[in-house]
Amino acid sequence: MGHRGLKASCLPLFVLLLLLAVCRGRVVRVPKGPLIRVVGTEVEIPCSVSDYDGPSEQNFDWEFSQETDFLRIVSTWDSTFTSEEYQNRVGYGDIKLRRISNDAVELVIRNIQPTDQGRYKCSTPSTDATVQGNYDAEVQVKVISDGLSVSGSKARSSVSLRLSEGDSFKLHCSAITTSQEHTHLHMTWQSKNGSTWCDILSLTHEGKFQPGPGYEERYHNGDIRLDTGANDTYWLSVSQALSVDEGVYRCLVSEWVRGADSSWQKIQEKRVEIASVAIQPTDVVISTSNVSVTERDSLDLTCNITTDRSGIFQAEVMWYFSASPDATLSDAQVLLSMNHDSVVSDSTLISLSHVDRNSYRLLVRDVDVGDSGYYFCQAAVWVPLHNGSWHKVVERRSAPVSVMVTALEPDYEVFLNASKIPKFSDDPTELNCRITNAQDTEANIRFTVSWYYRQRLRSDDVVTAELLATMDTDWTLQLGDRSREQTQNGEIIFSKKAVDTFSFRIQWTSESDRGDYFCVISAWSRHRNNSWVKSKDVTSASVSIFWATQDYTLTVEAVKLKPFFVAGHTFEMTCKVSSKNIKTPRYSVLITAEKPLADQSNPNGTTRIISLNQDSVVRLEDWTDQTRVDGVVLEKVQENEFRYRMYQTQISDAGLYRCVVTAWSPGGGGMWREAVNGLSNPIQIDFQMSGPVFNVSVHSDNPTVYQGEVADLWCIVTTEGMALEQDDTSFDVSWFAVHSFALDREPVLLASLDRRGIVTQSRRNGSSDLSLERISPLEFRLRVHGCEDHDFGNHYCIVTPWVRSATGVWQREPDIKAKPIFLSVKMDVLNAFKYPLLIGIGLATVIGLLSCLIGYCSSRWCCKKEVQETRRERRRLMSMEMD
Repeated sequence: MGHRGLKASCLPLFVLLLLLAVCRGRVVRVPKGPLIRVVGTEVEIPCSVSDYDGPSEQNFDWEFSQETDFLRIVSTWDSTFTSEEYQNRVGYGDIKLRRISNDAVELVIRNIQPTDQGRYKCSTPSTDATVQGNYDAEVQVKVISDGLSVSGSKARSSVSLRLSEGDSFKLHCSAITTSQEHTHLHMTWQSKNGSTWCDILSLTHEGKFQPGPGYEERYHNGDIRLDTGANDTYWLSVSQALSVDEGVYRCLVSEWVRGADSSWQKIQEKRVEIASVAIQPTDVVISTSNVSVTERDSLDLTCNITTDRSGIFQAEVMWYFSASPDATLSDAQVLLSMNHDSVVSDSTLISLSHVDRNSYRLLVRDVDVGDSGYYFCQAAVWVPLHNGSWHKVVERRSAPVSVMVTALEPDYEVFLNASKIPKFSDDPTELNCRITNAQDTEANIRFTVSWYYRQRLRSDDVVTAELLATMDTDWTLQLGDRSREQTQNGEIIFSKKAVDTFSFRIQWTSESDRGDYFCVISAWSRHRNNSWVKSKDVTSASVSIFWATQDYTLTVEAVKLKPFFVAGHTFEMTCKVSSKNIKTPRYSVLITAEKPLADQSNPNGTTRIISLNQDSVVRLEDWTDQTRVDGVVLEKVQENEFRYRMYQTQISDAGLYRCVVTAWSPGGGGMWREAVNGLSNPIQIDFQMSGPVFNVSVHSDNPTVYQGEVADLWCIVTTEGMALEQDDTSFDVSWFAVHSFALDREPVLLASLDRRGIVTQSRRNGSSDLSLERISPLEFRLRVHGCEDHDFGNHYCIVTPWVRSATGVWQREPDIKAKPIFLSVKMDVLNAFKYPLLIGIGLATVIGLLSCLIGYCSSRWCCKKEVQETRRERRRLMSMEMD
């Protein structure tokens, strides 16, 4: 149903489109008539064609008829088309065709006459495949007489007016038409100051006022008006004439008529020149050109207003100052002003006076350097109105005048001398910058100083001076980057010793301070606003701070006082020091020992024993023998001689002993500065070894244990050579472990047992425990109770033998390190999983029994339902024969 309704509604539309396609054809168009035209004017009648086939450029034929017969006028494609009556006019060009586009032309009739009134037909030859549409169109042309009259003043020529800028003037033009048709006039005032006419103001044929380009603002302000008067007169009123208003003025009047299509058509136009206006501009200038005055003198400037006004007027004058010649009024500073009532604004040092009718004088007293800049004046001319008020007619601004105020420079000289010159590093340096031969230095002059440093180079390169410090006008010190830190630390001092003397002092001169120094004395002048302006700079000659430097030298000689001694005796040596090119040196001494490589106490080979600094303070360095804390002594014998003693020497003290000496020189702030280091010749301590030789080994009956078991590790000492009594030997035993398969980690101390039987254990993180005991004089056992995973690794012991000499002194032998043994800790899988399995089986059994109990109870009490048995009838089957 819906589809059939849709098809029924689309059928009329389809038929309409088919009819439009069938009816479509060529269309020739001309304007709707009648066309009203004025005799003697040029007439243009357009004709166009559309919806045609064939070539894009179409041809046109024009014909004319006053009655019934048509006369051929002109054709675009046939030169023989023109009738005999029109051949002369077409030949002279009074009648012609003007092609606008491929499908449009205009018939142009120059100087139309009443005989040209009639019907005009435009036709197009067919280029279509089938004849469709219209091929011609007609329009009626009506020719009326010329009734438009335009005139200016009664004089035959235009009027000449000479006005001043800001004056007002009026021009009038008369325009009237006597046409029998209902026509409207369009009136436009135009001016020309060159070769182009510009529209000023128009009264259109529709009765609207329309200002020309550039006159909109003046029209809305009422400065330009167009008024109508009696006898069809049109007045142009201009108030406050500008220089751009100069030129020739004319009025342009056109006559319009409404056509058959209700559109307005211009049928003719006339113009007449009214007046020639000359504007005398008003100019504002400053009589003086660029000015140069001396400080404390007076500045005199005059603002002249140039105008040819003879009537009553008053001027308003404002003086401005700016630092730039291109400054705007908003950026400039107003100095003084005088309004048109001759009222002057108040000022102390600046005055403004009215010299004559057109001149205004600005006087600035006691000028200073801050008055240098650009001065200009702005003047406005006011004229009285009929109601007694004043009206501003023109305003102008003068060009800026440059004023340069030359400062009164004081005459003085600057002399720089050095009261203290350093001869060595860390000596003080003091320079004095003095002002001499000062003249013309009144109370308004103030002096400040700036200090500079320039590095000395051996080549001819130019080095830029670095600012050390400078003083402001209030003598506030501004530090440079080079001296900021030293000044804040008190190492550099800037001061003013007297009115004419400035001082610069370096407390401790270093080699980086060597170079050339000079000062700059600046003179400052005080202005009227109590501000200070720099007027002059004078630079002193430079002073060179330099001293010859030589390399520091230091010689250290070690001497062994007792050439032969045995273990247990006192070792003694002296260190003698000599230096050159060091000012008042002091020495610090360090005693070092280079032990044999077999000594395990110091794998690096060099041990720092005791030191004495430059203030004679003694300090034990790496001396770790607690039994001999007072066994080493270092003392200062003379200023350059030091003595080292070591009491009750041990065999382990064998090695090369040296004196490491550092020379110090006094530095800044009472500090000592390191100058140079020196190393003495070695002194050797050597003992003849004739006692037993000790060997150490590590053994374990079971190096592989399970977690929780006990691991036994044995450290066994054996001797070779001379036999000793057990009471004459003792051992220090230390156990170490490296928890890795390879010996690539730092060893960890497990426990130690000294020769007195005291056991020391290190802190442990796990739950396992250690015990270390001496089983026999040469056997030591380490037990690991409750072994864990982190107890695995390489284990070894280090033994330090102690032997008692014949004199009863215990001598320490070199440390002996045993070859490591690897301890492996395994996990007992059965014991590890025994208890978890038993707990799991028990929990599973309990959960199964609980599930069975819950199921039985649910089926017994919660889900019980009585079922009634349906009674069934018992019937026997009948035999087939009975059926």
